[in-house]
Amino acid sequence: MSRAKAFAFAVLLTATGCAGSRLVPEIVDAPGMRTLPAVGERNVDGDTAWFTLTDGSREKVRFIGVDTPESTTQHEPFGKEAAGYTASILTVGRGVDLEIDLDERDRYGRLLAYVWISPPATGDAAEARAKMLNAMLVEQGYAMVLTIPPNIAYVDLFVALQLEARNAARGLWAVGS
Repeated sequence: MSRAKAFAFAVLLTATGCAGSRLVPEIVDAPGMRTLPAVGERNVDGDTAWFTLTDGSREKVRFIGVDTPESTTQHEPFGKEAAGYTASILTVGRGVDLEIDLDERDRYGRLLAYVWISPPATGDAAEARAKMLNAMLVEQGYAMVLTIPPNIAYVDLFVALQLEARNAARGLWAVGS
């Protein structure tokens, strides 16, 4: 997704409201965080996956704060690589913790979450960098920052990681160089 397209999309979602009305079951409050234990079921692409929650329900989850190139119906440069990276980290059956921000759902009904591949203790920048899939995608250059308020808990970290990836020409930042 181009930067202009991503910005327009963010403005559209903010203006039209992207929060759904369904609530997420069994949210566990970690220190200053709302997390939901889940198990990876199926990856859709680089920034979306299906999870099974502890109550047995299934949720399609869109990763907050990041946008990977398309690899399903459209094929953008580096989309398959981004999807492959997510699949290598988020294997089927892997337990994760889904951190919920202010808006729980987007306008398509997908759950919005930060995906922790091991349980967060503090949620600080160093821990997020090492254990949060969203941050790892940006740091390795598989995703660009896509901020849609009010879900902005890690925006400063994501912007810093994107700058690092771009300066190091990692991932999609190396395409065409």
